[in-house]
Amino acid sequence: MRALLYVPIIHMSADLGSLAKNLAGRGIKGLGEETWEKHRRTVSMFWDSIAAFFEKRPVAGFRIYQDGMVANGGIAEKIIEEGIRRGSKNYEIIRKLAERGAVLQKTEDLAMVKEERDWLLRITRPGTLLQKLKVYLAFMAKKNRLLKRRDGYMADTINRTLGPGETGILFIGAYHEVIPLLDPDIAVSEIKEVRKVRQYQKRLPYRGGKKDPLFEKLSDYLAEPVADL
Repeated sequence: MRALLYVPIIHMSADLGSLAKNLAGRGIKGLGEETWEKHRRTVSMFWDSIAAFFEKRPVAGFRIYQDGMVANGGIAEKIIEEGIRRGSKNYEIIRKLAERGAVLQKTEDLAMVKEERDWLLRITRPGTLLQKLKVYLAFMAKKNRLLKRRDGYMADTINRTLGPGETGILFIGAYHEVIPLLDPDIAVSEIKEVRKVRQYQKRLPYRGGKKDPLFEKLSDYLAEPVADL
């Protein structure tokens, strides 16, 4: 039997590179500064809870699979260090895991990741409303296909590289569907419930200044310590 610890992640601005400034501006405009700041605090506390969970556990020999990681070895280390320099808590956790003996694994195909990122960059570029709408609609027509291709690649990577009796850690965006594609002998444990992470992200755009008890409850769940598995 093989094991996989599944971390459905919420990206921080530091994880988004050149997209960050534009998306942060949209977040503040759409949600209001107060709600956007609360969201940022929630995401920061979410990552603190993930870090605390792994600090308590031996991880030597674990394989790390990371959303968007397109390299191994020295290149992967440079990607991690650059992410940490920008303030990524996700990458801080990975570096600490690696320092304790976990192994970072190339997880994704560069061409697939680049194709999706290029579309997102096109959407965030300046332009007329009509131009932006055309690009957005073109992307939405391709989005599910791109996501499925990436999910298939990541699942195949885990199936091939996670050896008998080994444990892996998968850090991945909550809307990916990798788990159904894994071999049946891989036992998956959710570090945070993916259902609740998705609920939070779905409700966030409509939160604004409105009172939303469920949103507040989900926010508290993301920030609280990880329950014992």
